[in-house]
Amino acid sequence: MATHAANKGGALDALKWLVVITLLAAAVLGNGYFSQVGLLYRAIGVIVVVLAAVAVGLTTLRGRKFNQFRKEAWNELRKVIWPNRTETTQTTLLVLVVVLLVALLLWLFDTLISALISIFIG
Repeated sequence: MATHAANKGGALDALKWLVVITLLAAAVLGNGYFSQVGLLYRAIGVIVVVLAAVAVGLTTLRGRKFNQFRKEAWNELRKVIWPNRTETTQTTLLVLVVVLLVALLLWLFDTLISALISIFIG
C-alpha cells in the first residue's frame, strides 16, 4: 500500500505542484506589479522565480519522470549521425532538382488539361 502511494506521488507532490503554480503566478503578477522597476531587474526576477518553480517541479514524481525522459532523449540525440556539409549540399540539390521536375510535370499536365477543356468548351 505504501509503495502504491509512493508511486502516485501523494499529497506532498500535490503540495509541491501548488507551490509551482504559486511561484509562476507570483512571477507573472510581480512582473506587472513592479512595472516601474527596470526591465532588466524584472527579467532577472522572473527568471529566478521560474527557475525556482522548475526546481520544485523536478522534485515531484512527474518531474523526475520528465527529467529521466529528457536525459534519455539527449542520449539518443547524441547517437544520431549527422550529415557532413557535402552530404547536406548534395541532398539539398537533389531535392531542388526533384521539386523542379515535379513542378514542370504539373505545369505540363495543367497546360494539357486546359487545352483539352478549351477544345471541348469551344
